[in-house]
Amino acid sequence: MNKKSLSADQKIHSLILQFLDNKKIFKIYSNFIKQINIYTKVKRLGVAISGGPDSVALAFFAKCYSLKKNINCYFFLVDHGLRKESDIEANHVVLELKKYNIFCKIIKWKGKKPVSNIHHYARLNRYDLILKQCKKMRINKLLVGHHQDDLIENFFIRLFRGSGLKGLSSFGPSSELNKNNIKILRPLIKCKKSDLEFVSKKIFKSYIKDPSNTDEKFTRSRIRNFLKKENFDLKKLKLTIKNLKKSDQAIEYYVRKNIDENCNYLTKKNKFILSEYFFKNSEEIMFRSLNFIFTRISKKNYPPRGKKTIDLILKIKGKNFKKITLGGCLIEKINKTIIISKE
Repeated sequence: MNKKSLSADQKIHSLILQFLDNKKIFKIYSNFIKQINIYTKVKRLGVAISGGPDSVALAFFAKCYSLKKNINCYFFLVDHGLRKESDIEANHVVLELKKYNIFCKIIKWKGKKPVSNIHHYARLNRYDLILKQCKKMRINKLLVGHHQDDLIENFFIRLFRGSGLKGLSSFGPSSELNKNNIKILRPLIKCKKSDLEFVSKKIFKSYIKDPSNTDEKFTRSRIRNFLKKENFDLKKLKLTIKNLKKSDQAIEYYVRKNIDENCNYLTKKNKFILSEYFFKNSEEIMFRSLNFIFTRISKKNYPPRGKKTIDLILKIKGKNFKKITLGGCLIEKINKTIIISKE
């Protein structure tokens, strides 16, 4: 890089960091770095971008962090191609970010598109495409822009869908996907969406507004509009979610105990051997234990549908169970032992 280019980059980087002089922006950034500094020896970060205010603000904070810590950040935006404007919007976001030396790669979602449950499949494919890119680049930490409003919305979506304790306790500051050993970090989880909109407008002057976010044919949009109309005590609601998380952690302890004491994992064969005592636990502990095993063996990000796993438990505890396939795994019974291997 020649001296002229280096000087230009230094000016841009100096301009970026000057935004942290704003007290409101610096307060959000301080919370942002607390969530990341938990993890030591981070040399490179992946950043998932969509173009909305949360992800654009995330891009800014990640860039600041990379400059201050002298680490590499790689930014990815998935163009789902579900709307005719998506290509134009994706390129617009990339150009706006480039003004601050934030270089974002567009990943195209190719192939057949869903006609129902669109948001669900779009989210799954977005994660899948970005995680594959992270794996190629040996990135094991991915930042996503989930914020406090997402946490609340997610709670109600799962409540109305009849989710159990694990679903209702929603996502937290981080989660790990077995498929690629990549940890997903949510450093903005304690921030309000309105604060992230402030950051985006202050720095980038604008952001993309996805019309599907207000279309009431989508569950999330209906929940969002419902929450706007109702005057919930957010402090009490967050306390409820916090208490649910504590209960969820208690159950996870016994899930881990069940796996450690009643399972034998054969690493080279990628196979689990379950003793009869594995199925002496409560349904919830058996259910979660099996989900862990399925994702570990199949290397998929998500286990099979809950109803299918519950049906499997009933079949295994029955008299005539011998063999079945589920979630990319082969489950077979030999005497009183259950063996689960890759299909």
